[in-house]
Amino acid sequence: MAYPRVTPEDIALLKQSIGDRHVSAGESNLDLHSRDESYHEPHRPDVVVWPQKTGDVVTAVTLAAREGYAVTPWCAGTSLEGNPIPIKGGICLDFTEMNRILEIREKDLQVDVEVGVPYRELNNRLRHHGLFFPPDPGAQACIGGMIGNNASGVRTVAYGATRDCILALEAVMADGCVIRLGSRAIKSSSGYDLLRLMVGSEGTLGIVTHATLRLKGLPPEYLTVVATFPTVRNACDAVGDTIRYGLNPAALELMDAAVVAEINRDRKMALDEKPMLFLEFHNVNTSALESQFRMVEGVLREHHAETVVRGIGADERTRLWEVRHGALESIKRNHPGRSVLLVDTCVPISRYSEMVDKAREAVEREGATGFVWGHAGDGNLHLGLMYDPADTAAREAVDRVNRAVVEHSIASGGTCTGEHGVGIGKLPFVAAEHGKSLDYMRRIKAALDPQGILNPGKMLPG
Repeated sequence: MAYPRVTPEDIALLKQSIGDRHVSAGESNLDLHSRDESYHEPHRPDVVVWPQKTGDVVTAVTLAAREGYAVTPWCAGTSLEGNPIPIKGGICLDFTEMNRILEIREKDLQVDVEVGVPYRELNNRLRHHGLFFPPDPGAQACIGGMIGNNASGVRTVAYGATRDCILALEAVMADGCVIRLGSRAIKSSSGYDLLRLMVGSEGTLGIVTHATLRLKGLPPEYLTVVATFPTVRNACDAVGDTIRYGLNPAALELMDAAVVAEINRDRKMALDEKPMLFLEFHNVNTSALESQFRMVEGVLREHHAETVVRGIGADERTRLWEVRHGALESIKRNHPGRSVLLVDTCVPISRYSEMVDKAREAVEREGATGFVWGHAGDGNLHLGLMYDPADTAAREAVDRVNRAVVEHSIASGGTCTGEHGVGIGKLPFVAAEHGKSLDYMRRIKAALDPQGILNPGKMLPG
């Protein structure tokens, strides 16, 4: 489907309505909004708008609906599947200036925010109230992007993904109408669950402007455990039993020896370069944590853990989580001039070891360079595939690895994307995962966005 270019007259109209400083068709701004952190090809919008309030979004969407312009929401641009790339041009709505924390309600464990709030800044504010917003994708993500992708991260195994932490949303629909979804109640049996439909829709059904988030109290006590294993298979098998025995980790992360080596090289650290699990436990007191540790140590040793280190201090704990979050950046810095295709799949816990084995086999078969890590506690695998973007054969090889891993995940009862969203990269796999239900997704899209102006080219193939 072809979309018209935004005319100079309509750009002038946007500037008049929203403010000259908040609308730009300058070359540098168009380039900055043409790509995210992924390997996908850039596409420039025709104009970038920085909304200051929901009314500005209404103005832009109403204009787009009248003229048939594409509209693509943008937050931090840290997506890894091309989710915010404006592949049909049009209007790019950059929400980074709608970044206010509106109200913190400590007694309700809730906060109202605009969607441009970075989640790390939000948690820095919340900790002074003894609260935190659990989803932790690791990147410098904003709340809007997390809602769009249903982001999760290291603490999903205990606290769930973004969808589990959203109580209410305000959204601008494709016709410019503003609606409110959900409520401040923590449960409801009223009406269709449009709230959960909107979360994870990547801005293709409506454009979220405000959110009411469900918070948790900061745990009184933490325990971090780092374990190394002779093989990746040993580490993966330990993951399954840790979950199956009800040991309730708040985080359970896997890194293979190659990833640990990349971190050591980049961060000048001296971690043992072996397959490694990071585990964290939250509890009310040290006695409870001590009991948990004795049990988990037994499980890890049963799976041939060579070292099990516990009781890391607060500073070292923070540092270790920083390097885990920064694993991808360490790999990138160590391979200048290379691109990375980051595979993101999720399978049932019982199939996790097999999934990791299949990923490693595919890398070896193609002679590719691959690094394995992931949120093992919820079955989420990340496989970073490095390649020379100028080498067509290398790019085709990593594409074959990606396809093999994703197709195996779907065949194993899993999904083509655990947390990064469909965007552009996972479009080829959506039909295989969803089958006939994809037709009903298309009907929903057509009902809510009949002109197809909201983030076109994403989520639904064809």
